[in-house]
Amino acid sequence: MRITLIHNPDAGDDQSPSGNELIELIHRAGHAVAYQSSKDENWRSRLEDSCDIVAVAGGDGMVGQVAKHLIDRQIPIAVIPMGTANNVARTLGLTNKTINKVIAGWKAGLLVNFDAGLASGPWDSKCFIEGLGMGLFTETMYRLDARGNVDLAHLNDSEEKVTSVLQILKERLRTFTPIKLKITLDGQDLSGQYILLEVMNISYVGPNLCLAPHAHPGDGLLDIVFVSADEQDKLSMCLADSINGQLARPPLTVRKGQRLQVEWDIDDEVWPDKGSAFPLSPNLIDIRVKHHALEFLVSS
Repeated sequence: MRITLIHNPDAGDDQSPSGNELIELIHRAGHAVAYQSSKDENWRSRLEDSCDIVAVAGGDGMVGQVAKHLIDRQIPIAVIPMGTANNVARTLGLTNKTINKVIAGWKAGLLVNFDAGLASGPWDSKCFIEGLGMGLFTETMYRLDARGNVDLAHLNDSEEKVTSVLQILKERLRTFTPIKLKITLDGQDLSGQYILLEVMNISYVGPNLCLAPHAHPGDGLLDIVFVSADEQDKLSMCLADSINGQLARPPLTVRKGQRLQVEWDIDDEVWPDKGSAFPLSPNLIDIRVKHHALEFLVSS
């Protein structure tokens, strides 16, 4: 097969293969490969080249960026998990395999249909393959990003970074102010005060936080996780269980649907990227699912 390899050289640790080593592994598996570093500002143009598979060596952020450019193009994506959380790779059952085995398994691999979410507002639109939300998780992750992740810079191990973020979330929860949201899910009014609202396409978000254990990325439905103002203790238990490597008990409230509309009053946050300001309130986001918008190659 003809492989286009998009590689984030900053992903992984000292034990992760280099670009040249990845090329060699792909050659050994019997494939032709065209290499592209994501550090090249024009790396996206490589996705216009003809190929059989686009392989992504990096974390969830890199996988998401590539996937957004391949929506509805019927070019399979092969994930080489080299990030901190690797939520997409975990969903595809790849995190229990070595990188060598992942690449060697492409020839006999299976194609898996994958939905994408599309969030539209009067100011912008955004596709996502993991999840999109507002409240505790979104605000905390944005603050970490705005600080250049200085709170995590001293950590080298991926597991330590994941645990540290979960602990930061748990601490932030103690003083977090709920957000008043007007919500409609497939025509049903679910408005209220919420600490967290996450629209999930897969089970995991951010630091391997399993918020929607029964989510399926190809079922044509989004899993929406609701944590109301009176469920703070429930979310705290969920975070504690995640820190200890356990599934949440009790589980959070999750509803499935195809279309979610959210309206709230806010004037000082960002959407969807740092530096892009929200307009003056009110703000309405319309979120839908794009059924089978992508294909992923799962190694045998």
